[in-house]
Amino acid sequence: RNLDIQSRLAQAGCEIDPDSGELTPAIHLSSTYERDPDGGYSRGFVYSRSNNPTRSLLERTIASLEGGNEAVAFASGMAAISATLHSLLRPGSHVALADDCYHGTATLLGRSFGKWGVTYSRVDMSDLRAVEAALDAGASMLWCETPSNPLCKVTDVARVSSLAAAADVPCVVDATWCTPALLRPLDLGASLVVHSCTKYIGGHSDLVGGIVVGNAQSAALTSAIRAEQQLAGAVPSPFDCWLQLRGLRSLSARMRLHCHNAATVAAMLHKHPRVQAVHYPGLVTHAQHELAAAQMPNGFGGMLAFQVHGGEEAAVAVAANVTLCKRATSLGGTESLIEHRASIEALSTTPTSPANLLRLSGEGQGIRTPK
Repeated sequence: RNLDIQSRLAQAGCEIDPDSGELTPAIHLSSTYERDPDGGYSRGFVYSRSNNPTRSLLERTIASLEGGNEAVAFASGMAAISATLHSLLRPGSHVALADDCYHGTATLLGRSFGKWGVTYSRVDMSDLRAVEAALDAGASMLWCETPSNPLCKVTDVARVSSLAAAADVPCVVDATWCTPALLRPLDLGASLVVHSCTKYIGGHSDLVGGIVVGNAQSAALTSAIRAEQQLAGAVPSPFDCWLQLRGLRSLSARMRLHCHNAATVAAMLHKHPRVQAVHYPGLVTHAQHELAAAQMPNGFGGMLAFQVHGGEEAAVAVAANVTLCKRATSLGGTESLIEHRASIEALSTTPTSPANLLRLSGEGQGIRTPK
């Protein structure tokens, strides 16, 4: 049956056990598995660094939800990003990196991969001419993020993927802020999709995980990433995999509330006299609003950023005086979080976010617009 994404998410990972009939998947904690009398492994499992039943269920579940055929799970979103880069880049490779993306990705490329000759340049992925210029200049990979973190730029995944394919270059899309409930980049031609499962997929701020998903066209890429996973061993625990499967089953309902809350807050902030700018693709004033509406028909996401008049001091003061939101990094849980991005970026790199910008995750709490 061709079920819609909401129905598929509600049943995510619920493969009925043939022996017990249980609906909720079990947690398989064993680190090692018995060999057959002849020395073989006919049941498919050898050692849990290589594979584990709970992790395998998570991987095939998310692969299916993304419209892919292979997913590779990791112990964190950064581990997933690192494994992808390490598997696919070579000394001398050049990455065209979204100019507004998670600062950890750029820091990883500069500090860890820069030591063996990998370079990167910042590219505005919402500008197709800039993307074409990067490919013409010899980029080995396009790394996109949509909506971007934190300015909520929207990438035309279909057109950017087409440009990458014509240049025989992989196009990787970090779709953490969308999840498969709002966007499936593989359907639009992307080579790989990356998620920090710590965020919306987990959904409760109680796990850390990451995953990379590919399809038949990118089988060679996911095969290389799988080898990296098994050899380097940055794998999630069975319990964290089980928590992610649990999170998937409520993802559709949670994303509807996230989107509603973010849209409500964005509209309120857009009218506030002390707010300089609001970055949210659901606003008709957003530069890529029409693209976002076409590409993300189920919602514009639960994340937004806004800039206040008065510079960094005013922004920090706003964060210090909120009562409902918690001052913390991350997103996607049930609590609303507010964060001064430039100061968190400064802990590991030169900040790229505007000094007066605050990032807000409008999560599962009730929203009442002030009068």
